[in-house]
Amino acid sequence: GLEILAFPCNQFAGQEPGSNEQIQETVCTIFKAEFPVFDKVYQYVDVNGKNTAPLYKFLKAEKGGFLGDGIKWNFTKFLVNKQGKVVERYSPTTSPLKIEKDITNLLESS
Repeated sequence: GLEILAFPCNQFAGQEPGSNEQIQETVCTIFKAEFPVFDKVYQYVDVNGKNTAPLYKFLKAEKGGFLGDGIKWNFTKFLVNKQGKVVERYSPTTSPLKIEKDITNLLESS
């Protein structure tokens, strides 16, 4: 099956300063998300820099970006198969609808 994971990050122009409740409200109401959004526990998940979360170190090492490994902005997306291999990385401007075919192909090949 398909699992979508979302991690709040405030590293990009402070665009995610809200509480867990505010983030949930925004994601579910405005973006109509029907997937889990992880809470900020003590701090946000860092995706770049010296405090990069281990998950993002792994994702970036497996699939570098167009202009280097750093994540450039919110909503960078990674497609990972059941074995944990990063299959593809998508820019923040890539609409989730544009990766539907890649997701379908991955699900059908599993």
